[in-house]
Amino acid sequence: MTQLAIIGGTGLTQLSELTIVHREHLTTPYGDPSAEFVTGELHGKKIIFLARHGNPHTIPPHRINYRANLWALHKLGVRQVLAVAAVGGITPLMEPAHIAIPDQIIDYTYDRKHTFFEDDLTEVTHIDFTHPYCRELRTRLHKAANHANIAITETGTYGCTQGPRLETPAEIRRMEQDGCDLVGMTGMPEAALAKELGMSYAAISVVANWAAGKSEGEITMAEIEQHLHHGMAKTAKLLKAFVELS
Repeated sequence: MTQLAIIGGTGLTQLSELTIVHREHLTTPYGDPSAEFVTGELHGKKIIFLARHGNPHTIPPHRINYRANLWALHKLGVRQVLAVAAVGGITPLMEPAHIAIPDQIIDYTYDRKHTFFEDDLTEVTHIDFTHPYCRELRTRLHKAANHANIAITETGTYGCTQGPRLETPAEIRRMEQDGCDLVGMTGMPEAALAKELGMSYAAISVVANWAAGKSEGEITMAEIEQHLHHGMAKTAKLLKAFVELS
């Protein structure tokens, strides 16, 4: 199997079922990655795990060094990436603790280092981003969900905001009008950087809460943690099935 990496977001700073073989710190031309790279065996298959926000969880979304993270994974031989992230649900199907496998993304972020193609170029370089998420990896995730009897939504549009604050109800209404089903803060430039490096990349979006204005009252961390507990338990089963079917 092509070397697989799992990037864990909020609610997934480590994989409890990973048998760790070794840990490795890397430096990159783009600075330091979020955390050490943990290589181990997950259900009999070798994988590399990276905590996107650091371990412990201390790096906010807009300060993550996405270029260092992806460059280092590529240097370690990774060619397939599953990116797990907590998100807010916008459209009716995206209820808390639900899992979605998005197929499209809209970038609302700003002032992030979003490309490797900016210095010392012999020519201007563009990448095709028609399919921001790898269709083959997404199909395998769909099959794994069926195998594990986990209800997921197989498509969806992820809207990536700057953070670290949550959005206003007016912003969520605009995003819904734009076609977004989910809102998160880490999907970009991570997906685009993986594409620039030729890495297959798919996202597992775990709904932690209804987005602003989609439920009564304010969004609380207690609410988010409760839904993440259930959502990440399903994610662990999904990852297990994905690895076993690989």
